[in-house]
Amino acid sequence: MRDHPNIFIASDEIYEHINFRSQHASIAALDGMYNRTITVNGVSKAFAMTGWRIGYIGAAEWIAAACTKFQGQITSGANAIAQRATITALEASPTKIQYMIDEFRQRRDLVLGLLKEIPGFKVNVPEGAFYVFPDISDFFGRTLKGVQINNSSDLAMYLLEHANVATVTGEAFGAPNCIRISYAASTQELVEAITRIKKAVS
Repeated sequence: MRDHPNIFIASDEIYEHINFRSQHASIAALDGMYNRTITVNGVSKAFAMTGWRIGYIGAAEWIAAACTKFQGQITSGANAIAQRATITALEASPTKIQYMIDEFRQRRDLVLGLLKEIPGFKVNVPEGAFYVFPDISDFFGRTLKGVQINNSSDLAMYLLEHANVATVTGEAFGAPNCIRISYAASTQELVEAITRIKKAVS
């Protein structure tokens, strides 16, 4: 980056606190990057304020001022209650949400263990957030209950219709061999969902 001083970085750090392995490292902390980084964040993930639609950036003042002009013309104002809740969340110690991160880690391990029991699902171990992203390309070219599976979209739709489990196609994330499964649900719901998936693809 030192060779390209006119390049700025937009860094999405929405999962900074949901990190199972180590401390979060922002690119803005690297030498020479503080004033060249636009850090994008919000409260929907780490503080479970999904739907409150509160986000923010950290950037050089001139960039933030330009974003304020732009944002003021295209979005409505955040309500006062959501703003006050956001202040409270951001001023609190990150230790206040450690219980949630620990729970997500346990759910991740549960989901990975159950998925490993399903032939055709190849899993890796995510180090943060609350999703698993198994490679399901073994099913491509197969027929399940009369349904031809040609890609991850086909499998996602098949699971929705035959297992009543919603997943997201990996094509939406540039990984066409995968599907995304969220484990931001209760343990009981996760066990039930993966049991249904296993039955549907057996």
